[in-house]
Amino acid sequence: MASSIISFQPSNLRSAFLGEKNGICVSSISVTRVGLVRKTVECKESRIGKQPIRVPSSVTITLEGQDLKVKGPLGELALTYPPEVKLDKEESGLLRVRKAVETRRANQMHGLFRTLTDNLVVGVSKGFEKRLQLVGVGYRANLEGKDLVLYLGFSHPVRMAIPQGIQVKVEENIGIVVSGYDKSAIGQFAANVRKWRPPEPYKGKGVRYADEIVRRKEGKAGKKK
Repeated sequence: MASSIISFQPSNLRSAFLGEKNGICVSSISVTRVGLVRKTVECKESRIGKQPIRVPSSVTITLEGQDLKVKGPLGELALTYPPEVKLDKEESGLLRVRKAVETRRANQMHGLFRTLTDNLVVGVSKGFEKRLQLVGVGYRANLEGKDLVLYLGFSHPVRMAIPQGIQVKVEENIGIVVSGYDKSAIGQFAANVRKWRPPEPYKGKGVRYADEIVRRKEGKAGKKK
């Protein structure tokens, strides 16, 4: 496909638009448009995605197309894979997540779904837990039926319904242990508990994870008299 390039050259010709002298002469030159060559770049294999997944003897794996079901002594979970990745079950019993295509998105999905698959296997066989700690005068928690009741300095207690598949235990009224086989559900419930009173940076009061480090700030100094 040809296109025109307009060049401007000085001319002494009389122009009705640009004046009597030093006008502009317009000429066109045909050039050929240069096409772009697309080069396919192979993405590096994910360091996490290429690691195999060991399946305990107590766990049953069912794979139908892109749908995976994992059943173990603690429960049953399912996961659907995107078309960019696929799951292979080797004769040795190991699971491997592989890329189906060479794209940037496939490289991102490779490591992610290997981690999600491993979480399913570990969850139904061993389970996960999150520990929370209440810090503050009068802060405490207890269980009432299927509800977790928190006293966090508000005018009323905070009552949270415990989702199905999650177990909650209260230790010495200030420690909360959230456990179960679904890691994402455990993390979400623990985050919902923490957001009611996140730890503040001056005295450290609030709800924090047991392994959380709260950066403290120095309070404002009073004016010198």
